[in-house]
Amino acid sequence: MSGKPGVVLFAHGSRDPRWAEPFERLRDKVVAQRPDAIVCLAFLELMTPSLADAVAALVSQGCDDVSVVPVFLGQGGHVRRDLPVLADACRSAHPGITLRLSAAVGEDDTVLQALASYCANEVVRR
Repeated sequence: MSGKPGVVLFAHGSRDPRWAEPFERLRDKVVAQRPDAIVCLAFLELMTPSLADAVAALVSQGCDDVSVVPVFLGQGGHVRRDLPVLADACRSAHPGITLRLSAAVGEDDTVLQALASYCANEVVRR
């Protein structure tokens, strides 16, 4: 394998395809900042690809080091219970890779500060 790192931005999913648009823009921004990595989206439900399919695609492209970043505001049940089970299944399916789980993005102070700034600026604009 080439050892090229993979990044999976993992989100919930929705029946409305427009819901994915900000996640696609986020993916494009991560690609611009990490041209050395292969970056993709995956969804828990209602949209594709699934985490298993995204990890399989990364492995087929030569990734053997994969980071899964939950694009959730908090560590709710999906992140605490569902994601570890899905990640373990990916590890079992691809025993030659390293697969790491990040904390939910909303747990990071930098992300919260950006959201707070946006919210505060929205109040000023009105």
